[in-house]
Parts: sequence; C-alpha cells; structure tokens
Amino acid sequence: MTHSPETPDEQEEKKLAKNQDLTSTIHLSSLRSVRNQRNIEEIFSALTSEEREVLGQLPNRSSMLVVLAGPNKGSRFLIKGDLTSIGRDPNSEIFLDDVTVSRKHAEIHRSGDGFTVKDCGSLNGSYVNSQSITEERLVVGDELHIGKYRLTYFSGKGNS
Repeated sequence: MTHSPETPDEQEEKKLAKNQDLTSTIHLSSLRSVRNQRNIEEIFSALTSEEREVLGQLPNRSSMLVVLAGPNKGSRFLIKGDLTSIGRDPNSEIFLDDVTVSRKHAEIHRSGDGFTVKDCGSLNGSYVNSQSITEERLVVGDELHIGKYRLTYFSGKGNS
C-alpha cells in the first residue's frame, strides 16, 4: 500500500489542528443585556403597610433603599445627600456588616433629579437587577445587590 505525499494545504491543516487549543475564554462581563426592570406592583405588594407609609412620606429629592431579601430584611436606608457611601467600613453611611461586602464597596451620587450607584472597585462587584455594573442610574424598583444584601430602590417626590 502506497501513501501519496500530503499537499501543502493538508500539511498546513495538520499543523493548525495540532496547535489548536480546545478551550476558550468567554468574557461575559463585556456583554450587556437589556435592563431587567422588576414589576413595581409586585414589589409594592411585598412591602408591609409600615414600609408603604414610610415610603409615601419620603421628602423631596431623597430616596431610600429597603432590604426586601437577605440579611437584615426590613432595614431601611435614607439617601438624601449628594454622596452616600456603602460598605463594611463602620464610617459608611450605609453600613453592611458582612465579609461579602468590601470596606468601601459602592457610592450613591445625586445625579440631576435622581441617583446613580457607582462600584468602588469592590472585590465581589455591585449589581443592579442582576447585571454587573460599574455605574448605573437607579430607577424605582431597581434591586441593588451588594454582597449578600439585596436592597430595593425607592425615590421621593422630585426624583425619577
């Protein structure tokens, strides 16, 4: 049985096949999906009557984060200044005492007539509606996920 010599193209194909890596890396962080807005009626129905009353009395140009799931469920954090720090550092305006939260995890900035959350290079990242963010404008009903904490955003009059 005689074997015919390989053509240059066949030799190149063999060389490429030998050097091909069978694994690859996909960087999912670069993919952005459409914002997953939560159903606001469903969110409000999960609130206690006391929480609904407190939210109804939010002052103009202020907002509130309410822990609806996870550790410290029921905790409320008023956001009224131009800058609100979130982290495990006891000096944070929003102190979240858990190792899944970085000392200086995130900040909330007043942005025109609303608020924007910005991750401060935290180890575990910050998420809005299950999407990893570096900076994101908040709208009513957004769920901010920091470490084990799931905080839902509500705004007072004069905010979006």
